[in-house]
Amino acid sequence: MTLAFERAAAAVAGGGDPHLLARELVEEMTVDEKLGCLDGDSPFWPGLIDMSSGGYYRHSWPAAEVASLGVPGIEFADGPRGCVIGDATAFPVSMARGASFDPQLEARIGDAIGTELRASGATFTGAVCMNLLRHPGWGRAQETYGEDPHHVGVMAAALTSGLQRHVMACMKHFALNSMENGRFRIDVSVDERTLHEVYLPHFRHVAEGGVASVMSAYNSVNGHWCGENATLLTDILRNEWGWDGFVISDFIFGLRDPVASVEAGLDIEMPFRQQRATNLPGAVQAGELDLATVDRSVERTVATQLRFASVFRSRPPFAEIGCSAHVELAREASVASTVLLRNSGGVLPVDSTDSPRIAVIGPLAAVPNLGDGGSSDVRTTTAVTVFDGLQAAFPDSHVVHVDDPALAASSDLVIVVAGTTKHDEGEYLDTEGTGVVAAELFPPTDDPVVGTGAEPVAYDVPPTASDTARAAPADGSAGDALAPNEMAPGGDRRSLRLSESDEARIAAAGALPMPTVVVVMGGSAFVMPWAEKVDAIVHSWYPGEQGGTAIGQIISGEAEPAGRLPFAVPTDESHLTDFDPDATRVTYDYFHGQWKLDRDDVPAHYPFGWGLGYTNIGIVEATLTDDAGVVNVDLRNDGDRDGSTVVFVHAGVARSAYDRPSRRLVGFVKATVAAGATTSVAVEIDWRQLDVRHAGAWRTEPGQYVLDVGRHADDPDAIGIPVQRG
Repeated sequence: MTLAFERAAAAVAGGGDPHLLARELVEEMTVDEKLGCLDGDSPFWPGLIDMSSGGYYRHSWPAAEVASLGVPGIEFADGPRGCVIGDATAFPVSMARGASFDPQLEARIGDAIGTELRASGATFTGAVCMNLLRHPGWGRAQETYGEDPHHVGVMAAALTSGLQRHVMACMKHFALNSMENGRFRIDVSVDERTLHEVYLPHFRHVAEGGVASVMSAYNSVNGHWCGENATLLTDILRNEWGWDGFVISDFIFGLRDPVASVEAGLDIEMPFRQQRATNLPGAVQAGELDLATVDRSVERTVATQLRFASVFRSRPPFAEIGCSAHVELAREASVASTVLLRNSGGVLPVDSTDSPRIAVIGPLAAVPNLGDGGSSDVRTTTAVTVFDGLQAAFPDSHVVHVDDPALAASSDLVIVVAGTTKHDEGEYLDTEGTGVVAAELFPPTDDPVVGTGAEPVAYDVPPTASDTARAAPADGSAGDALAPNEMAPGGDRRSLRLSESDEARIAAAGALPMPTVVVVMGGSAFVMPWAEKVDAIVHSWYPGEQGGTAIGQIISGEAEPAGRLPFAVPTDESHLTDFDPDATRVTYDYFHGQWKLDRDDVPAHYPFGWGLGYTNIGIVEATLTDDAGVVNVDLRNDGDRDGSTVVFVHAGVARSAYDRPSRRLVGFVKATVAAGATTSVAVEIDWRQLDVRHAGAWRTEPGQYVLDVGRHADDPDAIGIPVQRG
């Protein structure tokens, strides 16, 4: 017998309206079935016990199934850097992939992650993490793409397009969720222009591209929790942007008032039967919640499932998970993401045929360092360390791992591997903060609806001894700090400097007579007062399971470092916006990162878009099409090897009546140019980035604009193109 949902899905495939057909299905549901679509399908306490013992990484999490009608519901699994279930492919973190500035590559990565998610049984993923990097100290910076709204939106849309060939995608965390330690309690104040011109354009771009779902954030905005914020979830997301998918809460702590959350437009409380299961039946019976509001919410969830029914009907074979093609893609992504910040005297690349003696220093060289140990963790068993990658790249050389830089005195090259781990930054659950929230939101274990008589479990990650500077151990040891299959404290960083032990190693290595290369690992920016004391600096991020291979190939010259910085690196962190991990209230202002440095006339140590290669590619000419929609750029490679570059187009208003950045990114494209060749690329211009929000509407400021076409934000050779608008 063909169930109602399958008939409706067939009608949608034939051109039927998914919302009308979903409405018909909702009309056939009982009240209990409708309410059951508004939260996860797992009972709270058994689900929490399962999740706390690693269930998050073993299986997907179901919600909104209606068996009587054949409505399959959703099967959620996370995946910003790969499917979190099983031994999946671990790609470089999103910030690393943001440094690739390659949307086509990101779409391929989305396709691979989507394939592995679907093969694992998931139909829905929270892989599209895209909050703006307001400050590099944010603990989950590694899960987003950078500091610029246009760039973040383009990259997130590319990932979404790849994912949604196989699963429904969810963009998160909506909105203004760029601080980690206080995420359960912080209230963000923001004015209309800053909200719409800075912190929402990237979400709007992905929403307009057809993302299936949105996850609300834990924090509150202008005094209203995001999970029950009608301004965000209904007025902007649905009414203004015209988006028609479904909204889920962030997990467990994502809403405070179950009735208000439904009325505000949040459709599913994830991932358990929790507050809504215990409160909504009585609210409907008492007339405190209109059943028509419930119907609209369920309709959105069902309509989206109908739209994607043909997508996730097929399931790839399990062998696709961690397959060789995806592992090779992870290596390609790591190479494309690696940023060469400094290369004094062209010390890189190092010719492997010279059989150099290489001393590798630092505990991070010999352990996999893949990033956050929380919800984005991919627990691969096949990661290649930096040391292993260097040994493979220099098979005829004497490559040794030493603890003391003094032991490197007889080497030809010293490579120091320094940076952060999942203990220093990442998703953070602190005992005090979550304990207070849990007391308010967790049902009693003997609750007749969601309780089982089970003993309560602690969902908290064990706290560190103190919540002070989250740096590497004083002795610089990694050891158990990177034990696989284990959560870690993470949290926001209180300093953008490397640990004292890392800086000591770098100083000692830099004092040696042979060339010194520093490989920096981490999810965001580091200030580098030591930069001029070493010969080369490579930012490798958390580079994924093939990161060691990629670093070896880049050092040896088999591959070129193709990444560019997705944020500005200051000479001193005081040049950035204020950042207090302990804050309970914060105001997000308009200026951050490169924009703030430009406003304050403070040069960056390394500007947005900075990155070196192994050849010399320059911009020869740039012209604007008659409709001002595309900049055509001619590039020439004067070097003796093929290489790549990124063309950035920034734009500003010559004399603006508004307080705004002097220029902001409106387009970019990555290009590969053969040695000695000239090639042309077209950069599409997103003029909406320069529109002004006022009194609930958008306007284009009339006047003369200037497009700067360059290789980074401070390129002295950028070509200026004047444009009259309005």
